[in-house]
Amino acid sequence: MNTRYYCTTPIYYVNGAPHIGHAYTCVATDVLARWKRLEGREVFFLTGTDEHGQKVEKAAADAGVDPQTFIDGMADGFRAMAEKMNTSHDRFIRTTEPEHKKAVAALWSRLEERGEIYLGSYEGWYAVRDEAFYGEDELTLKPDGKRYAPTGAPVERVTEPSYFFRLSRWGDALLKLYEDQPDFIAPQARRNEVISFVKQGLTDLSISRTSFSWGVPVPGDAKHVVYVWLDALTNYLTAVGYPDETSPAWPFWPADLHMVGKDILRFHAIFWPAFLMAAGLPLPRRVFAHGWWTVEGEKMSKSLGNTIEPGALVDEFGLDPVRFFLLREVPFGNDGDFSRRAMIGRMNTELANDLGNLAQRTLSLIARNCDGALPARGAETGEDATLLRDAASLPAKMGAQIDRQAFHEALEEAWKVIRAANGYIDRQAPWALKKTDPDRMRDVLRVLADVLRIIATVMQPFVPGSAARMLVQLGVREAAGEQVPFAALETHLEEGTRLPAPQGIFPRFVDEAV
Repeated sequence: MNTRYYCTTPIYYVNGAPHIGHAYTCVATDVLARWKRLEGREVFFLTGTDEHGQKVEKAAADAGVDPQTFIDGMADGFRAMAEKMNTSHDRFIRTTEPEHKKAVAALWSRLEERGEIYLGSYEGWYAVRDEAFYGEDELTLKPDGKRYAPTGAPVERVTEPSYFFRLSRWGDALLKLYEDQPDFIAPQARRNEVISFVKQGLTDLSISRTSFSWGVPVPGDAKHVVYVWLDALTNYLTAVGYPDETSPAWPFWPADLHMVGKDILRFHAIFWPAFLMAAGLPLPRRVFAHGWWTVEGEKMSKSLGNTIEPGALVDEFGLDPVRFFLLREVPFGNDGDFSRRAMIGRMNTELANDLGNLAQRTLSLIARNCDGALPARGAETGEDATLLRDAASLPAKMGAQIDRQAFHEALEEAWKVIRAANGYIDRQAPWALKKTDPDRMRDVLRVLADVLRIIATVMQPFVPGSAARMLVQLGVREAAGEQVPFAALETHLEEGTRLPAPQGIFPRFVDEAV
């Protein structure tokens, strides 16, 4: 097994403030990175901001400031969002960094030397909002007489000198890639869309602009700036040291996973592998495109005033409940809807009632009936063995789902064991065994403590703060700190370990508005 693992979020475009969709991508990639670290892998987790392009130049002008001042403030907002969501990224990259500009210039020169770039003139439709070019057959003519891209963005007719990348050369190679590596694009529906698009035929791609100046200058022709998507995608190489292939981080390339929203899949699954193949560089192993969030059944928009600021969500509901909700509520890859009712329901039903109550009952019984010390492992009944075996299988079962980015299914595996443990404690009734069979009571409480230890360990990537507190209360460690790896589960906790006084991990949420 490759001991290194490289995962990325997209770099977020800085023409607006971060919203729940950005937080969603960050949390999902963070769970993946944390999980791989628990497995003992050396992880490089990258996030950051995309800071060039016509859209940024225009937004800065509208704000009455120069582009660099504008993006500095916006980048700080995205950095703060990542920290607020407690992401464990190893690097926050910005495309205005000098080393990134050097990497973009190096990739451009490499493509040019290999005959993949030529100078021509572009005439066609361009959406400033998407920073994307569209063919006539992709546009919709609306009653206002204007044409719009499939994303709903207005397009404008552009005529200007442009350098082109010979994308048309790479259609067959891309289709072979998708066939040879069926997991390269996920989920399946998105893969099918990309294949269908490529089969229609690819045209050469305009990769420079002259109508604005906020970008990386084209090497040898400063009248042009590099097309923002060639610039942006190169960040994944910049972060690991490109063009210096002796860089300490270069062995992380190729990336194991690019996590993206479905709206930018075409750039990552068509343009990016074509650029890399043309440059003779290794390809990423997988691109996963997740869905979008609506709010109370409506599309998020500034005009409706229903965009959700992640920090406000965390301030109201708490960090770990928000992280849990985002990956539990809908199958990852599908679109999802945020509602207060659903958020509070997940918090109170699954976190407070299911997991929180199981931990509180178990730890309180140990505190009262075992003098606050972990009981010894006793003789196992068939029911004990079944519950312990199911819990012990969680790292493997959940790991298989997380490798597919099926985070909701991974959490369901954990909840199967949590529900089984709640049924077990109800049937065994250790509070009653205290009078009738105290030895059996201690055996039952030890089984529950061992099961909770495994549950807390596998929940660390999803709810890191809460899982750490649970592990402290179970005597796994004295204080919350670094993650406890799966390898630690191979060693049993010592009997007689003094446990701290139990405290609630997941309190019920009371909606003051209700």
